[in-house]
Amino acid sequence: MHRFKPTIRLYHRRTLHHQSHTDLSSSGPLASALKSRAVIRFSGPDTIKFLQGLLTNDVRKFCESVGERNSTVPTPNMPAVTVPPMYAALLTPQGRFLYDLFLYRPPIDDEKLESKGSGSGSDTGREVELFADVDGSVLDELLATFKKYRLRSKVNIENVAEDFSCWQRYGNLSESASSEEEPEAASVGWGAAVDRSAESASRGDKHGWQWFKDPRLECLGFRGVFPSDTTPPLVEADKETDERNYLLWRLEKGVAEGSTEIPKGEAIPLEYNLVGLNAISFDKGCYVGQELVARTHHRGVIRKRLLPLRFLNDNGKEVEQKVAPGSEVTVTASSKKAGTVTTALGCRGMGLLRLDEALSGALTIHGQEYVKVEAFRPKWWPSEWLQEYQQHSTVA
Repeated sequence: MHRFKPTIRLYHRRTLHHQSHTDLSSSGPLASALKSRAVIRFSGPDTIKFLQGLLTNDVRKFCESVGERNSTVPTPNMPAVTVPPMYAALLTPQGRFLYDLFLYRPPIDDEKLESKGSGSGSDTGREVELFADVDGSVLDELLATFKKYRLRSKVNIENVAEDFSCWQRYGNLSESASSEEEPEAASVGWGAAVDRSAESASRGDKHGWQWFKDPRLECLGFRGVFPSDTTPPLVEADKETDERNYLLWRLEKGVAEGSTEIPKGEAIPLEYNLVGLNAISFDKGCYVGQELVARTHHRGVIRKRLLPLRFLNDNGKEVEQKVAPGSEVTVTASSKKAGTVTTALGCRGMGLLRLDEALSGALTIHGQEYVKVEAFRPKWWPSEWLQEYQQHSTVA
């Protein structure tokens, strides 16, 4: 298993087509508008029940009365209590991946502060409402799929992609996003000055928008949904960057996102590490595709997993734009197939590989033997994943 110091390079917005990049890991906090993502809204009295029977995670947590209290100091810049977002997936009845969703619950009226920031507003009895950040490339079919399952459920499913945008804040952030180290982003994301949009929300308008810790992994940074006509707080003009840099950041972490990187109708959720990304609850009860997921988790051994990749030449130097998704990764000594590249950008990629070949020998790209492949285990992986593989290999 190879270890190396990551040197991710930055694609600049103004030189998008000129391959101009610098070291991403030393560029400080960055933010990207995720144009590949779209926003839909679920509302109505059956919203929680409807999604609970479909998605892999426990949506009932949005009904819990106690959320995360943002601060002991009242301010009109934020709701008094927030509910963290949730990452989840919709599967086929056979347990294969279809779509991923980041779910957000806007603050309800009795959780908002009054204009003076001294107390909660009144509860007008608004219906349950959840926003979902989804893959924009499959938006139409995703909406059609949810509406197919709706039947008589009292839930509205709306495309609000023109009104809202998805953002990610990442890069060289604090190792621990505690209130002491990064109070603005860790708590509200509005900053110290009064933001008029946030202040409006605290006075009883429909929404109060803020950054949240990415529900998958802390190392991914912060994520949020914001009105399309505004730039989110804490996004400095010289730090807003192309979405491809966020892709590079995820490639180095080995985190796939969306129905292209996680092949729709084909991918097995556990092979794409969705358990480690907090997308699956094993305590919630039944949902579409649950049987295969539960059986694999409790009885099976995961022989293949999604791994970060680095592409090198014979001299060990990184090679750019030489590998395409779908390329076959082979074991150099035996020419045996180890897996497939699923995503690639520059000298980085991800691949679904057999662990026994990926972490124990030299790899190359089939048909491009001059391109060497270095696969490595991400730091965030639970130690038991590798232990399970090693125990299985010993028995075999």
